[in-house]
Amino acid sequence: MKISREVKTAVLVLSGIALFIYLFSYLKGEDIFSDTNTYYTEFDYNALSTSSSVTVKGNKVGKIEDIKYDFETGKTRVFFSVNPKLKFSKNSIIRLYETGLMGGNALAIVNTNDGELAKPGDFIKSEVQPGLITTLKNNFSGISSDLDSAIRSADTLMTSINAMVVDESDQGLKSTIAELNATLKSFKDLSYSIQSVIKENDDKVTSVLDNFEKTSKDLSELSSNLKEVNISKTVDNLNKTLTGIQGIMASIDNNEGTIGKLLNDDSLYNNLEAASKEMEELLLDIKLHPARYRRILSKKEIPYQPPTEDQKN
Repeated sequence: MKISREVKTAVLVLSGIALFIYLFSYLKGEDIFSDTNTYYTEFDYNALSTSSSVTVKGNKVGKIEDIKYDFETGKTRVFFSVNPKLKFSKNSIIRLYETGLMGGNALAIVNTNDGELAKPGDFIKSEVQPGLITTLKNNFSGISSDLDSAIRSADTLMTSINAMVVDESDQGLKSTIAELNATLKSFKDLSYSIQSVIKENDDKVTSVLDNFEKTSKDLSELSSNLKEVNISKTVDNLNKTLTGIQGIMASIDNNEGTIGKLLNDDSLYNNLEAASKEMEELLLDIKLHPARYRRILSKKEIPYQPPTEDQKN
């Protein structure tokens, strides 16, 4: 069967068109002969393109198929396809991250390995991982403020140094350096003097340190002994004793008991005073009339006569 020239031309043109479509798709990273599963997610803004990759642990497993703006929710809806061999949970996270310093973003599937497996057409939650450029951009104002503060501090320091060096000539600088050397030499001599004093009194310093160590040990033992003493019990017993003494003193003040009556009743004092007075008169009578008491056992009774004022004196 003879094929006409027109049919050959048509087949050639169609083959060229098919080859062009395949090559164009291949250059875009698409394989029209491969089978894929498509899912979608949403972001608050669009930082992707249809040529962006979809990765799992850094390995490319798919690409962005389409990006649409949802006028109802105000979010960017991203459709992506992956190799059907990839199985991941519906609870996984689609993470938007930067691929390098020169820009460019991609999606990463963070598989949680829990829940049911995602099916083609399912919605997967998303998150945004801040990149280095974004972090520097957000912190640039703070970095610039700190840098400005550091420059101002350095300028203030240089101004203070210039104010200290009044004479800016070579001779003035030499004089300043000489004074600095003299100061350092004085510090050096002082250091040598301190070392000499410590060396000469090494035994004394050692003795002082030993005494201090012994004192610290004694204080430690004393504190341990004080801890072992039941101070709280002693204080409680003292409080009880003081309470009892307060009760006794209150009873005495209230004329309760023998001691209270003796201390607060004047009749005892009066009786003692009267008895003392009678005893005094008796002793005086014995002194004036001793014969009366020598015959105290005799039958003849000598009546008592009170002493006169002269006899009392």
